[in-house]
Amino acid sequence: MPEPKQFPRTVWLGLSLAFGMLGLGYLVSLTEMTRVHKIALPVLGQIADFTLTNQEGKITTLADLTNHVWIADIIFTRCAGPCPIMTGHMKSVQDALPQTSEAKLVTLTTDPDYDSPAVMKKYGQHFGADFNRWTFLTGTKSEIAALASGSLKLSAVPIKPEDQKNSADLFIHTTIFVVVDKHAQLRGIFETGGEGVDWTNAVQPKLLATVSQLEREP
Repeated sequence: MPEPKQFPRTVWLGLSLAFGMLGLGYLVSLTEMTRVHKIALPVLGQIADFTLTNQEGKITTLADLTNHVWIADIIFTRCAGPCPIMTGHMKSVQDALPQTSEAKLVTLTTDPDYDSPAVMKKYGQHFGADFNRWTFLTGTKSEIAALASGSLKLSAVPIKPEDQKNSADLFIHTTIFVVVDKHAQLRGIFETGGEGVDWTNAVQPKLLATVSQLEREP
């Protein structure tokens, strides 16, 4: 009797990420509905404390972001796919924030074995990051995963070497920006790319409006 066929690991990885994206889609829709109806933004989760290392090699914890609204994403510097686009979008947010805003930007790496503080700093410099506002964080895989997937809804799945299409095809990861309020609560999720996503005319203005609304909250 023939043995049942097994799905390739990449199929399971894709399905896992797809189910995660369905959940994120609901949260994105919830964020949009609250904006349209001009009601208070929902609390989507609480950010747990963390200890990571920034681009200067200095320890960064949740306390460093307390009393600030912040926007976060996850990328890896060797990425040749969506990461440069996402980082370009984050740079546009940096440039669009009012000078009076105290909001912070946070970029996590999903590739800490390669993305040392020095590599992250060079990457940030390449994109014109203002390190007074924009922090690039690395650490151990478990520390990053605890913050990214455990608190921020930022998912990343490694691709097996035999399934990689090229040397930069290392991870499947979410392409969202998340917004955290001054009390370390997740309050907004925004998709940065993909079919039907108009970053410049739709998503970025909504994200900036969310940041502004949260900065006005006590």
